[in-house]
Formats: sequence, C-alpha cells, structure tokens
Amino acid sequence: MIRINLLPHREEKRKARRQQFYGLLGMVSVLAGLLVFLAYSIIAGYIAAQEAKNDFLKKEIAVLDKQIDQIKRLKEQTQALLARKQIIESLQRDRAEAVRLLGEMVKQMPEGVYVRSIKQDGVKISLSGIAQSNARVSTLMRNIEASPWLEKPQLIEIKAVMLDKRRLNEFNMNALLKRAPVEDGGKK
Repeated sequence: MIRINLLPHREEKRKARRQQFYGLLGMVSVLAGLLVFLAYSIIAGYIAAQEAKNDFLKKEIAVLDKQIDQIKRLKEQTQALLARKQIIESLQRDRAEAVRLLGEMVKQMPEGVYVRSIKQDGVKISLSGIAQSNARVSTLMRNIEASPWLEKPQLIEIKAVMLDKRRLNEFNMNALLKRAPVEDGGKK
C-alpha cells in the first residue's frame, strides 16, 4: 500500500480558502465603503439642493415682506388721503351753512320776535331772544318746523320779563339744521 500524505495539500487548500476569504472580505469592505460614500454623497447632494431652495425662498420672502410693508404704507396713505378728502368735501358742503342759516332765520322770524343770540354746535342750533307774546314764540316754532333747512324746534324755557316798563317774554329754544345729503359720486 502506498501511503500518500495529504496534509500539505489540505493545508494549502485551507490557506487558499483563507486568502480567498480575506480577499472577498476586503472586496466587500471596499464595496461597502463605496456604497456608504455613494449614499453619503447622494444625501449631501439632496441636502445642498434643499438648502439652496430654502435660501432662494428666504430671499423671495424677504422681497415679499418689503412689498407688503410698502403696500401697508400705501394703504395708510390712501386712508389718510381719503379722510382729508372727506373733510374737505364736508367743509365744501357746509361752507355756506352759516349764511343759509341766517337767511332762513330772517325768513322764519315773525314780527315782534328779537333774537339775542344764535349758537350752532354741529347740527344743533340754540336760540335765545325776546318776544312780545307767547303766541309769537309758538309762531316761530311752527315756522321753523315748516322750514326746508330747519327742523324739530324744542322750547327750553320761556319766562316773562320787564324791559323798559314793558312786559315781554324771554325764551330759549333749540332746533336742528337739516344738512344736504352727502353725494358719493366716486364710491361704488
């Protein structure tokens, strides 16, 4: 019988398998490293692209915020101008009011009634004066009620007084001024 020693052959096969294992392990390690690097690079690219988009959006938001501030300022200026315009229109409408009031008072004043003072506060008019009789004061009140510019006369007080040895009636009354309706030609 021939004896064959297979020990070195087995040892060589183990050595070859070990080298093959280490070679595969090295290749898998290199491949895993490449995969990790590739994944890291892709994720870094996505993050960089998103940051670029965010920066662009931040710049655009800053531009829009400036525009919003300008719009707010323009709205405030528009409101201020509209308020001024309304005041000017009101003054324009009411500028002849005193003349119209005095003219209307002259027309509505009955004979024997004398006005000492007229005071206007907005649309409220306060009259104080002297009349020869109570009937003349009531005639004044009816005339005011029928007037196209005056309305709602209200007698506050009437009392008898002696002036120059004559018995007269001193009165205080309020009335309201009718204002012309506001025309909104420019507003819809």
